[in-house]
Formats: sequence, structure tokens, C-alpha cells
Amino acid sequence: MSVLRLSVLTVLALLAFAGNSLLCRAALQHTPIDAASFTTIRLIAGALTLWLLVQLTRRGAIGRGSWPSAFALFAYAAAFSFAYVSLPTGTGALLLFGSVQTGMIGWGLVKGERFSPVQWLGLALALAGLVGLLLPGLSAPPLGAALLMVSAGLAWAVYSLRGKGVGDALRVTAGNFVRTVPVALVMSLLFMGSAQVDTAGALYAIASGAITSGIGYAIWYAALPHLKATSAATLQLSVPVIAAVGGILWLGEAPTLRLLLASLAILGGIALVIWRKT
Repeated sequence: MSVLRLSVLTVLALLAFAGNSLLCRAALQHTPIDAASFTTIRLIAGALTLWLLVQLTRRGAIGRGSWPSAFALFAYAAAFSFAYVSLPTGTGALLLFGSVQTGMIGWGLVKGERFSPVQWLGLALALAGLVGLLLPGLSAPPLGAALLMVSAGLAWAVYSLRGKGVGDALRVTAGNFVRTVPVALVMSLLFMGSAQVDTAGALYAIASGAITSGIGYAIWYAALPHLKATSAATLQLSVPVIAAVGGILWLGEAPTLRLLLASLAILGGIALVIWRKT
């Protein structure tokens, strides 16, 4: 793969990841759609798109997904949506990304991975940034919503860890998305009393599932084999920044000093952990 094509695919994938936060927040802030309905439509759209991509491109590949991974994926998607009812885009993306990386780093430590002093410093800095973001104050995010987003991040970390070495990544992801659909439909039945779906909200959810999730993951998996592991992890540091800038420019969200300082601590700390692995 040429450097230009790899660069274009990587940028498109990172924009798609940030786009999930923007689309979800826009839908829940500017349309009447509820979080449960958004999640269900997103997962159905993602399942259909990924299934179609697999049929078109990966017929001979190995991998089917699993129910435990599907439940982790559903937990991420549901907590993500309910958290964005109250969280600004940048804050939500930062909490999500920080929780994903912290969870995966923590699992590495549990499995016996050894850290250098610089990596321990980085982990402590990232955790301090997360705590600082959640401390009470005028610019603090709503605690309940913040904890939901942290839960979404940890669920995604579990999903990512379970996905290592289980076959073709796109086929496995498609299988897991398909398995989330009946679970999401049950959730929608439970929240039927408060369900609200309008055209604009549904279109945001479809775009999130089909484009920034389904096609976004397909693009990322096309680029990922050509990226070093540390490069891939480092590039993902840009996602919360892209989401925050998008929230400011598109949704009119105001940046805060707390978010800036927390971003520097969390992303800088995680960068120290990642870069010392090289």
C-alpha cells in the first residue's frame, strides 16, 4: 500500500471515530430521539453495513464473533448513547478514550507486563487527568453521565481485548454487531414508554451505524495491518481532539480550561506509556 493511500485511509478512519461522538451528541442534543432508540438504530445500521461489506469482500475469511463480545459491544454502545445525553462532545470523547486505554493498560499489568518508571509516571498522569476532570466544580461534567462514559470505555476495552487473534477483524466485528441487534431490541422494548424517534434523529443514528461505525471500522481494518502497533495507538490520541474541535465548530460547545488541562494530562500520560513500549 502506498504511503499516500495509507495516510488517506488512516485520516478517514480517525475522522469516523470522532464522528461517532459528534453524531450521537448532535442527535441527542438537537433532535427528540432518545438514547435507547439511537443505540438500537445505530447497531442495526452497523450490522447491516458490516454484513454487506463482509459478503462483498471477505467470503473466505475466518471469524464469526461471539455472544460475550457482542454483549461487551452492546454495553459500550448503550452506555455511550446514554452518557451523551448530558456530556459535551469533547469531554465524552476524552473520557471514552482515556477509559479504553487505561483499561487495556491495566489489563497488561494484570497479565504481568512490566512498566518502566516513565510508563508508571505516564499512567499516574493519565489517571490524575481523569480524576481531575471528574472533580466537582462549575465546569465538571455531570457525574452520572461521566461514569456511564467511563463504563462505555471499559466495555470497549473488554471488546478490544477479546478481539485479539480471533480471526478476520471485519468478519468478527460484523458477527458481533449482528448479535447485538436482538439485545438492543429488548432494550428498546424496556424503554418504549419514553421512546421518541424523528427523521433527523434516525438519520443521525443511521449515519453513526453505517458510516462512522461500519464503514469507519472497515477503513481502519484496511489500514491497520500496515501500521505499527505503537503508531496505531498513538494516532488514536488525536480522536478526542478531533471530536472536541468538531463539537466547538459544529455544535457550538465552549472549551473549558478543565477540559484542556485534563486532555493534556490524559493524552500525554497515555502517550508516555505507549511510546516507551517501542
